Amino acid sequence: MESETGFLLAADAVLGLHAIFVIFVVFGLALILVGGQLSWLWVRNPWFRLAHLTAIAVVVVQSWVDAICPLTSIEMALRAKAGGTVYAGSFIAHWIQRILFYDAPSWVFIAIYSLFGAAVAASWIWIQPRPFGFYKQPKT
Repeated sequence: MESETGFLLAADAVLGLHAIFVIFVVFGLALILVGGQLSWLWVRNPWFRLAHLTAIAVVVVQSWVDAICPLTSIEMALRAKAGGTVYAGSFIAHWIQRILFYDAPSWVFIAIYSLFGAAVAASWIWIQPRPFGFYKQPKT
C-alpha cells in the first residue's frame, strides 16, 4: 500500500511538472509578445528565449515523429505500478479532450503544435532577444 501511494505521488509530481512545462510554453509566448510591446527587458533574455524555443521545438518534433512525450510515459508507468488508471495518447490530447470533450485526429494537434512553434520562431524576429553574454544595465 505504501509503495502504491509513493508511485501515485510520483505520478502526480510528474503530471505537475508536465503542467508547468505546458504553462511555460503557452504563456511564455504570450508574455514575450506583451512584454515586447511594453518594453519589458526580461522577455529579451536570450537564455529564457532559447529555453522557450527549445521547449516548443521538442513538442513539435515529437508530434511529427508520432512520439509520446517522455513525461507522459513516465507518469503512466508510475500510475500503472500503483495500480491506477492510465490513458492512451499524448498528455495534451488527453487533457484537451477531458476539458473540452472534443476528440480530434492527431493531425489537428500536429498542426496546432507546428503553428505555435512557428509563432515562437517568428517571435525571435518580432521581438529579438539580446545577444548572448553578459548584460549591462543601461545608464540612466
